[in-house]
Amino acid sequence: MKKKKIVKIFFILFICFLIIFLIIKKLNKHDQKILIENSVEEPVYNSNIIENVEYSTKDRDGNEYLIKAEEGEIDFANPNIIYLKNVKALIKLENSETVKIISDYGKYNSENFNTIFSKNVIIDYLDNKINSNYLDFSLERNLMIISKNVIYNNSKNILNADVIEMDIKTKDTKIFMYEQSKKIKINSKN
Repeated sequence: MKKKKIVKIFFILFICFLIIFLIIKKLNKHDQKILIENSVEEPVYNSNIIENVEYSTKDRDGNEYLIKAEEGEIDFANPNIIYLKNVKALIKLENSETVKIISDYGKYNSENFNTIFSKNVIIDYLDNKINSNYLDFSLERNLMIISKNVIYNNSKNILNADVIEMDIKTKDTKIFMYEQSKKIKINSKN
């Protein structure tokens, strides 16, 4: 009988300690939660975001290149690269008309001024309008490569192609499809 009483007392003490332990643990979690909620931590920056970005340059031939964006983010791995949002660019060609470019996104290299425009790209030049999803513009190579869902509009025609390559200096233009079996579609507006 004595053994049963000792076991009962031991069991009751064990249950009491267990309950006290669980209560203390729950209170500690609650206190930690309050501390976390009330603590003011310094923000950790993983990017370098700039608002109202603007770059301009002029080449030796007198061509001027101006690019503006609502927002830019500098690439930490390569500080010469800046990722742009809501981009507008002007290419003022010497002895020619201005080319206007608009896109949702851009990737600008401040070292060589090369720019990739992407998503909802619109290019206006004289009475020509080109829509696409990708434009690789290079001042170094004097080249614009327009690709991905290319639709070329002017007063007379609508043209669908895979790629339009345009030499900025000579204005020579190549229009082609990636696959030889596919044809460029040209619709007359007359």
